[in-house]
Amino acid sequence: VEPADAASLKAALEADERVSLDQVGLFADGTAVKQVGIEPFRICRETVDEVVTVDSDELCAAIVDIFQETRSIAEPSGALGVAGIKKYLATHDLHDEHIITINSGANVNFDRLRHIAERAEIGERREVLFATTIPEQPGSFQRFCKMLGDRGITEFNYRFADNQQAQVFVGVRMNGKEEERQQLFKQLDDAEYNWVDFTDNEAAKLHVRYMVGGHAPQVDNERLFRFEFPERPGALLRFLTRIGQRWNISLFHYRNHGAAYGRVLVGIQVAEEFNSEFQVFLDTLGYVFWEETNNPAYSLFLK
Repeated sequence: VEPADAASLKAALEADERVSLDQVGLFADGTAVKQVGIEPFRICRETVDEVVTVDSDELCAAIVDIFQETRSIAEPSGALGVAGIKKYLATHDLHDEHIITINSGANVNFDRLRHIAERAEIGERREVLFATTIPEQPGSFQRFCKMLGDRGITEFNYRFADNQQAQVFVGVRMNGKEEERQQLFKQLDDAEYNWVDFTDNEAAKLHVRYMVGGHAPQVDNERLFRFEFPERPGALLRFLTRIGQRWNISLFHYRNHGAAYGRVLVGIQVAEEFNSEFQVFLDTLGYVFWEETNNPAYSLFLK
C-alpha cells in the first residue's frame, strides 16, 4: 500500500524498473519515498501482486477507524495498511475474509490531528460538500433545509452577493453509501436547485469553504450576531425557522464540530424603524447571542 501522491513502488512496477518521482506528498511522511530502493524493488517485483494507493482523506478515515477500534492514534503512515485493506476489500467486493495489516507508527501531533478530524468524514464518504443556488429572498434557507429532510447539515456558508440568487456552500452528513449521495443529488434536481459537487474538490475543501464572505456594501441595515444553541438533530433547521420567517438573512456561517453547542454567525437586515421589534424578537428567541456589528473583524472583512 502506498500514498497516492508518493507511489514510487507502483510506478516502478509499472515501468519494470526503478523510477524517480518528480515530487512526493508529505502527509504520510514516513512512507514518502521518491525512488524505491534497489533491494526492496527486487523483492517486490518477484512477490507483490498488486499495489493499492490511497489518498489523504482515506488515510484520515483509517486513523479514525483505528482509534475507534483500539483507542490508539496512528500517524498517517502507520494507518496506511488499514486504509489499503479497506480500499482493497471494497474494490474486490470481498466478505468474511481474515485480512491482516501492521500499524507501524504513531508519530502524530495536534496540528496534524486537526486536519485528520476535519477530513476523516470525507474519506469515509460520510460527508458530501456541494454548492447550490437558492432564491435571494426571505425563507429560502428554511425551504432548502426542509428539502434536505432529516439529513444532518455539517456546514452552511453564505454571503449576499446578488439581488436575485444566493450561492450557498453546504456540507451534509451521509451514511457512507454512494446510493444516498446520488439520492441527495436527485432531490436537488427534482427541486430544481442547480448544484456542483465539491466533495473531491481540493481547492474547495482546503480553501474556499473558509473564504465564503467578503464585503457587501449593497446590503443596507445589516446587523451581525453570533448565536449559540444546543447541537441536536434538526437544531439548525429550527434555528432558521425562528430567524428566517420574519427577517432577511444576508450572511450565514455554520460548521458542525461535534460540540455540545452549535455556533452560528448571522447577518440580518433590520431597518432602523424595526429595531424595537427586532429587540423583542431577540429577547424571546430563546438562544444565547452576542451582537458583533461593531466588531472590527466585521467592518474590515465583511461589511
